[in-house]
Amino acid sequence: MVIVVTGGAGFIGSNFLNLFVTEQPQQRFVNIDKITYAANPLNLIIIENLPNYNFEKASITNFEAIDAIFKKHKPDLVINFAAESHVDRSIAGPAEFINTNIIGTFNLLEACRKNWKSFSNKLFLHVSTDEVYGTLGHTGAFTESTKYDPRSPYSASKASSDHLVRAYYHSYKMPVMITNCSNNYGPYQFPEKLIPLMIFNILEEKELPVYGQGMNVRDWLYVEDHCRALWMIIEKGSMGETYNIGGGCEWRNIDLVNRICELLAEEKGVNPGAYKRLIKFVSDRPGHDFRYAMDSSKLKKELGWEPRESFETGLRKTIRWYLQNPQWVESVKSGEYKKWLEQNYNYR
Repeated sequence: MVIVVTGGAGFIGSNFLNLFVTEQPQQRFVNIDKITYAANPLNLIIIENLPNYNFEKASITNFEAIDAIFKKHKPDLVINFAAESHVDRSIAGPAEFINTNIIGTFNLLEACRKNWKSFSNKLFLHVSTDEVYGTLGHTGAFTESTKYDPRSPYSASKASSDHLVRAYYHSYKMPVMITNCSNNYGPYQFPEKLIPLMIFNILEEKELPVYGQGMNVRDWLYVEDHCRALWMIIEKGSMGETYNIGGGCEWRNIDLVNRICELLAEEKGVNPGAYKRLIKFVSDRPGHDFRYAMDSSKLKKELGWEPRESFETGLRKTIRWYLQNPQWVESVKSGEYKKWLEQNYNYR
């Protein structure tokens, strides 16, 4: 089987490839990535020379390039990780999110429709987000039947791409499945996201910016648990279905930041107060969703998935990974990373 993975040099895509290129040597993996600011070739150094791995530098917004890659490699399975994914950046400049997340998904679907002469033994797996569902109050959880209610340009663009994928299933009978996941964390995550941003700033003794009073709640999912859920869905999922993937680990942002300070202090042998004093509350994100929580019972009951990591074990693994990989950390301390921090926290 030939598996095309889009956005495979990014956070979730690279973790997926690092797991399954080695665990599934009989499959051939083709990574399509345009290498944006958040993608890092160092993410894939452990698999880059393996015989069942190929890399194609291209943007999913370029249909001609995608079509040529499909003709060259003849994929049986397409896994779409490629996306602009940061809410703040979508608020500051939504155009790129529309182009990548909507037009890019459309191009991939069209490339499948054009190149798959038969839909037999084919699959388009679209990886999406819990943010398409909007926001929750203090109780309840998102299910696969929750009404879409996106609140940011990012979540609206992902909601649009989800609807496109479903439309191709109903209109063309294309074999598709959609997953919506909660907040991922783990190795290789670019430091615009909360957990690596806090780790990076603590290590550099910089302020730890927390939106509002830090009361917003997120459900956290260790990235390898997410990737293994995706593989299980590929193997056992039902065509046309949607599966929610959540970690079942809800944390208020301020509590999470304090816990990162404590665990990192433990690893470094210092008093956690030295890190907690760096916490600084900043003006809240426009339209900041209060709470996300995912109901993964469908995935657990129908396919038998369970996360391997608790939040405590996953967070410890994540912190240790950043501490043990200084070369990777240095590689992202580039102009783009610093420009993003300056732009993001100075425009409010």
